[in-house]
Amino acid sequence: MILNTGAEISRAPVRKHRIFPYKYIKFLLKFDPFFHEPNQMTQKTNHMTKKLSIVPFIVLIGIALITLLITGVPGINTIDYWTKYQDQLSAGDTAWMLTAAALVLLMTPGLAFFYGGMVNPKNVVSTMLQSFICMAVISILWIVFGFSLAFGESFDGWIGNPFTYFFFNGVAEGKPWVNAPTVPLLLFALYQLKFAIITPALITGAFAERIRFTSYILFICLFFIFIYAPLAHWTWHPEGILCSLGVLDFAGGTVVHMSAGWAALASALYLHERKEAEHNPANIPLVMLGTGLLWFGWFGFNAGSALGANQLAVSAAMTTTGASAAGALAWIFFDTVKGKKPSALGMCIGAVVGLVAITPAAGFVTVPHSIFIGVISSLISNKLVDWRTSKTTLDDTLDVFPCHGVGGMVGMILTGVFATSAVNPVIPEGDNGLFFGETKLFLNHMAALIGVSVFAFGGSYLLLMLTNLISPLRVTEDEEKAGLDASQHGEGYLSWVKND
Repeated sequence: MILNTGAEISRAPVRKHRIFPYKYIKFLLKFDPFFHEPNQMTQKTNHMTKKLSIVPFIVLIGIALITLLITGVPGINTIDYWTKYQDQLSAGDTAWMLTAAALVLLMTPGLAFFYGGMVNPKNVVSTMLQSFICMAVISILWIVFGFSLAFGESFDGWIGNPFTYFFFNGVAEGKPWVNAPTVPLLLFALYQLKFAIITPALITGAFAERIRFTSYILFICLFFIFIYAPLAHWTWHPEGILCSLGVLDFAGGTVVHMSAGWAALASALYLHERKEAEHNPANIPLVMLGTGLLWFGWFGFNAGSALGANQLAVSAAMTTTGASAAGALAWIFFDTVKGKKPSALGMCIGAVVGLVAITPAAGFVTVPHSIFIGVISSLISNKLVDWRTSKTTLDDTLDVFPCHGVGGMVGMILTGVFATSAVNPVIPEGDNGLFFGETKLFLNHMAALIGVSVFAFGGSYLLLMLTNLISPLRVTEDEEKAGLDASQHGEGYLSWVKND
């Protein structure tokens, strides 16, 4: 996720070849306002952007006023709710899931530190804020209709009815979710919200240092509605199309990491290169702090996806440990084989790649196989980062696609290889992974991988085009040169770091 992971940070080598020659993607670029005249904005466009800035405020006030028309009073109080479902609710499971929800939320500030430490000093605050703002924006969308889109009454397995839980109507008193029968429905909704928050935040590393903040907010709203919510419904709703096919995604390899990774690739292609694409990371200790928070929070991400305090949660926690450790070691050891020094940055990136890859598999594979998943995913991502920086002009600023996108795909494939009903009985007999001599699950995963990839990449590219029509995505060349901290927020990273 950085241009160079050696101990001595140097400028990126000159890149001579394009990842996707433009002559092969003219059908996309002919709609691209940045292709011929990047960063050119007329005074009329600037004026329009300022006028549009009032729209988010009006929308928020509108949502607040609508709440005055909705009492939100549950049909049963909290004490009676527990009594009504006392035969199935578990205090232990509820306590663990409350904790897991908090752990997953902690991952978003962790991601902010992780990304913020890698960018140019004049873009640290803006990069971190792009993660933090997701905690506010996606939370409101989730309450209004987001939870309904993902987990509401299914429309033929494609999307949920947005009015099923409109403004959380019926959630507080609702029957526990079918796959989480021992915790209140409200807690299940809270837990799933944290996954929805971090997904668009992951994308930000791809277009760091060049995106307009107000346009970014519009894009993440569109991404959540049209990419994340459908994928969550397909995968985690009992009637979802991928769930019905038997596709396994324990904690979000498909829903979170693949969707964010493909959106990151679309963003890097659409916004093109930065004017100053070469830089040193602002603060490696910040990256290490972010890694620690991510690593810690990931236990809520994966072990929490067992949806209870049980043996499956313990197994998922242990496979998470094995994959992350193996990924960290594989990255720095492979760097030394290539002649680089083992670096803190390399270990941090390798650990995160291992965590990404084990996410879809955490509750389906054995602990020894988690080590293999961590090693293989780390090596593949390491080579892809080298290839991107040395052989292409793709400016995926922090290598979101090679690490999160490809890491998620590797994890999805290897889930189809190593998943076994001996770990998780939800896997039907005869549908174990390829390693155990059975092919159905593996083939379903390969088909799903192709379908999800086309949907996430193509859909994200179209949403970028739509966003740009409404509000220009890229900052001007002068704003980029000044740094997004100053030009977008009027702030700076530490008092002694100058934005020039």
